[in-house]
Amino acid sequence: QVQLVESGGGLVQAGGSLRLSCAASGRIFSYDAMGWYRQAPGKQRELVATTTSGGSTNYADSVKGRFTISRDNAKNTVDLQMNSLKPEDTAVYYCNVDRGGLFNYWGQGTQVTVSS
Repeated sequence: QVQLVESGGGLVQAGGSLRLSCAASGRIFSYDAMGWYRQAPGKQRELVATTTSGGSTNYADSVKGRFTISRDNAKNTVDLQMNSLKPEDTAVYYCNVDRGGLFNYWGQGTQVTVSS
């Protein structure tokens, strides 16, 4: 019922910035959390940042102070502004919708590559 489409990935030099966007189609409810996860080859998928419709946010320690998540409840979109990028940020980034803690929807992923 929910489809997520990410955009904005690409190649950037260390210290640069990139903005990821995710557009959701289908119903998004007030109790749904939205966020971003990432996965590098050979590593587990990890949380980057999440946000609720009420504005609460949660960031991984590795990105605090560098990344900012924002959500537009009217448009059902969630963005991730990434600043001061590091090579270790290189990964496939996935948009996520947490359906009330019962089920997760995932986007197709967008590649972010940070060169040194």
